[in-house]
Amino acid sequence: MKLKIIYDNKVYKKGIGLQSDWGFACLIESKYDTILFDTGANGKILLNNMNKLDIDPCIIKKIVLSHNHRDHYGGLKLLVSHLNDINLYQLGYKITNEKMKLANAENPKEISKNIWITGIVKGLVDEQSIVLKGKIGWFVITGCSHPGLKKILQRAEQITYCKIIGLVGGFHGFNDFSILEDLDCICPCHCTAHIQDLKRAFPNAISDCGVGKILDLDVII
Repeated sequence: MKLKIIYDNKVYKKGIGLQSDWGFACLIESKYDTILFDTGANGKILLNNMNKLDIDPCIIKKIVLSHNHRDHYGGLKLLVSHLNDINLYQLGYKITNEKMKLANAENPKEISKNIWITGIVKGLVDEQSIVLKGKIGWFVITGCSHPGLKKILQRAEQITYCKIIGLVGGFHGFNDFSILEDLDCICPCHCTAHIQDLKRAFPNAISDCGVGKILDLDVII
């Protein structure tokens, strides 16, 4: 199980032509499936980054959109012309296209082996996250964490009945660091407001994010 950051505010892997932009997208590659979580804001930047990272859009089987803000779904309009038939897991506003089959995302659901969507987590902005299991344990991937990380992690533990060991994605203005004390891997991306404070609080668990970052959930710890 590997996570590849393909859209973010920063570039992690320098010198190969990757572009940064306000937004987020993460490719999930498992033995059984290839899933894109969010699509960033700009399709041209998304496709450029995929090309530079040798990612063929045709391998994507499913797309999950965390919430209905353009910096998380804006890249889909251009991307879809490069896709084969896919399942789209989206809350609220629906994008229609003959290449995309809309799938119910209201409730928690296993969408591939060891990969779950949380269903709607209510907040000022409703949002869904992904919960997935590598050989070393359960991870959560967030878009912006608008409902709050506490709610999202609680939902994840209701799904897994296990401790969550890793967290990747946007944390927004989150600052209740006590919630993260038991995590082994913290990778804040995109909209996270307090990255430097997180680095000071969790120097052994935190890692930098950015376009080109790869996390191998089988060997990361």
